Amino acid sequence: MDVLPILIDWLPYLLSGVSSTLGLVFAALGLGVLLGLPMALGQVYGARPIRWAVGIYVWFFRGLPILILLFLFWFGIFPAIGLGHLSAFVVGAVVLGLRGAAYQSQIFRGAIQSVSEGQMIAARSLGMSRFTAIRSVILPQAVRIALPGWSNEYPNILTDSAVCYAIGVVELLTITARIVTQTHITIPIYLAAAGIFIVLNYGGLKLLHRLEAKIEIPGFGSGAM
Repeated sequence: MDVLPILIDWLPYLLSGVSSTLGLVFAALGLGVLLGLPMALGQVYGARPIRWAVGIYVWFFRGLPILILLFLFWFGIFPAIGLGHLSAFVVGAVVLGLRGAAYQSQIFRGAIQSVSEGQMIAARSLGMSRFTAIRSVILPQAVRIALPGWSNEYPNILTDSAVCYAIGVVELLTITARIVTQTHITIPIYLAAAGIFIVLNYGGLKLLHRLEAKIEIPGFGSGAM
């Protein structure tokens, strides 16, 4: 069987899964930042109950495989709280984002703690409130320091997004499996899907590395090596 013409014929359908995959990734990354950054601040500056709550959250979402989390939310948690009507795509993006927030919170926490405590003292001595000092002095530096570590979340979430196939999200792996079922060609189709994942991975990291180079702080990160 001549596989190449079949691959070419099915390639547009295979590529149609890219938009859903990237949608999952960017939605999860965004939710991860929205939740992860406040949690990092809570761990560094919050009261003990806040630190405990964040610690439990991080322990839970980092301690369970992504597939179990997807099933817990898809079959159990969301239906139990009246959100059983949510689409598989939304559930997948939310679960990926919640899990990503656990990891991102620790990246941001380390970056915040790497900013010298003397800067907070200096800001307070200039009359800034604690909140203003964190917002205007600590966070701008911490976010820039965190970017190299945070950018690693992109390939992690990209590869994890394929697991959303298990709850019916029509993403790249789902499309790939459908093509395999239709054509009965296995290895070449999965190799084509693997190639697309590699391109998405490399392309996304390339853009993030350019962003790192633009906003890096002299003396931190790879630029200082």
